[in-house]
Amino acid sequence: MRKDITIPEVKEVYIAAVLEFNKKYNTTDWNAYIINNNKVPLETVIIVSQGYDDKDLTAPMRHTIKSIPAQGYARIEFLEESILRLDNFFSVTYFIGNTLYDKRFELPANSVIEDNRVDLPVMEQQGVLAR
Repeated sequence: MRKDITIPEVKEVYIAAVLEFNKKYNTTDWNAYIINNNKVPLETVIIVSQGYDDKDLTAPMRHTIKSIPAQGYARIEFLEESILRLDNFFSVTYFIGNTLYDKRFELPANSVIEDNRVDLPVMEQQGVLAR
């Protein structure tokens, strides 16, 4: 029965940590974004994020985004500075048409720093891409 299940490869979908200025609190914060570089929208996007190391585990955060347009992006969550010392993962599940896609993205511990920023697709900003 398992051999009958095909799991399609996730392409052109990214998770990135982006450093942004918060006008309300006059701070510079890291925020996690999902980026859709496909030519079709992502529907019913479900994201579960959590941080962990050998002795600590954060509570899982669950997010639902109804749709992310083609060549679009959406903010997932604020990344509080103390969790950046942990390995952080984002399990992303979404539909394109009637096909379900699923991938786990990782931001390794201490990797979310300004020196690791690269140009991001779609957003025209720099950020740290999850693997």
